[in-house]
This record gives sequence, C-alpha cells and structure tokens, in this order.
Amino acid sequence: MTQETLSAWDNLPSDSDSDNVPPRCLSVTVRGPWGHFRRIEGNIVKQTYRVIPRTTVAGLLAAVLGIGRDDYYDLFAPEKSAVAVEPVEPLRTVNMPMNTLSTANEAMQSLNSRGKLSVKLPDPTKLRQQHNYEVLVDPAYRLYVWLENGDRFEELATMLEDGRSHYVPSLGLSEHLAELEYHGIEAVEVGPTDGLVSVDSAVPNAVDRVVPETETRCQVEESPAFMTADSGGRTTTGFTSYAYNPDAGPLTVRDPETAVVGEKTVMFV
Repeated sequence: MTQETLSAWDNLPSDSDSDNVPPRCLSVTVRGPWGHFRRIEGNIVKQTYRVIPRTTVAGLLAAVLGIGRDDYYDLFAPEKSAVAVEPVEPLRTVNMPMNTLSTANEAMQSLNSRGKLSVKLPDPTKLRQQHNYEVLVDPAYRLYVWLENGDRFEELATMLEDGRSHYVPSLGLSEHLAELEYHGIEAVEVGPTDGLVSVDSAVPNAVDRVVPETETRCQVEESPAFMTADSGGRTTTGFTSYAYNPDAGPLTVRDPETAVVGEKTVMFV
C-alpha cells in the first residue's frame, strides 16, 4: 500500500464543476473575550463587522506563518484560496469608550533616534481623544481554509497543530488576543445544490437565496474580502456580502453552492 502526501490531494480532480469547492481544507476555531473588526465606513463611532472579514482571516493566518504585512495578499487571492466562516457563539456587541493617542506620523516621536535601532511611540504628553468603540463580546468562529500553495498549507497546519505562531494572534485590534483551537485537515465533498439547504456557515454572496423563517434571525453585511499591495501600501479589490444568523445557528438557503466538511455544510468564498 502506497502512502500519499497531503499535497497530492490538490491534484485530484473534483467531482463537481463548481469553482467554490476545494479538494481539502483545515479547520480551526478562533475565539477571544473581545474582538473588533472596524467597518470601513464611519469615523466617530468605531463600528465592527459581526462576521470576521475574509481579509482579517488572511491576516490572522499570515501572522501565524510569520508573513509580513503586505506580503500575503497573493497567497489568499480568489483563485488560490478558499475560506468559509462559521460563527459558533452568538454575535453580540457592547459600546466601549477608549481614550487614545494619535498614531499619525506627525504625532509620533522616536526613541533612540540616533542609534541603529529606534522605536516610534505616540507622544504621551499629548491630550487623549475619546472614541466610542463597538466591541464584540466573546466572539468565536470556526474557519475552514484551503490554500493552493501546498507547502504553505502544510506549514500552516503544522504550526496550528503544534500551537505555535510567529506573531501573537488577535481578533482585529492587537489588544484583543485570540485563542486558536486546531481541528485538523479534512476532505471536502460537494454539498447539495438543489432545493432548500440548511447551511451552517455564513452565506457569502447569496443573500437573495436565503429563505426567511419566523424563528431564525438573519442579518446581512458586506466586508472586504481581497486585497492587493500597491505603492500606497494596500488596496481592497473585492468585497463579500454575508448573510448570517447572529444567534450562531444555520440558515436555510435555496439552491446554494455548498460543500460538506465532516458533518458541516458550508459555503466557501
């Protein structure tokens, strides 16, 4: 009996014509006492997305791998990766006032500016400005992730299995520390696509197919999904509209493109 490497799975033909069903995926639950994924609109009140955005998932996993800030966008590009997000705890928020210092370049001061190494910090003598942050309480998401790059995929699986990370994982802001619980690598099967299907994950880009039910709450939000590096740093190149159950339950969707991972029916984007 011959033994196949995990990367060989990526070369297996899919039994579906769907582009949204990867051959395998790893799954990991990320949770923490607090989380904040700042919405791109609004300045006075710092509102948060309820579902962790795909770009934040990419940044979180890139931090585990130790990839630089603007160096991981191609790894998580649309044709080279797939991500599904399942909220596993009710999504609730509180407003939390915070006194902050500006981190704009003109407000920073350098320590040891004449040495080989220097650190820039906000000037502590400046007046604080109070901002009202909308913060997620006890957020938890199960992430299903596939990367076309087999070496990076296996490196990520190994890091998660060993409980290691190059950078400290967080849920949005650096002070909202995250705990990662790795579940392993599983094969992905094509899920049901006809009729009414109960979907466990957030439903991406199929809001008009969600079937309203009297006992199930459903909310919708659009968040950044893909980015690219440019001369100014980075630019968002694509968004995803998520329909989700804020009580962390499934939604019923008509004729969706689903995948089955273990006992879960999910939708990748």
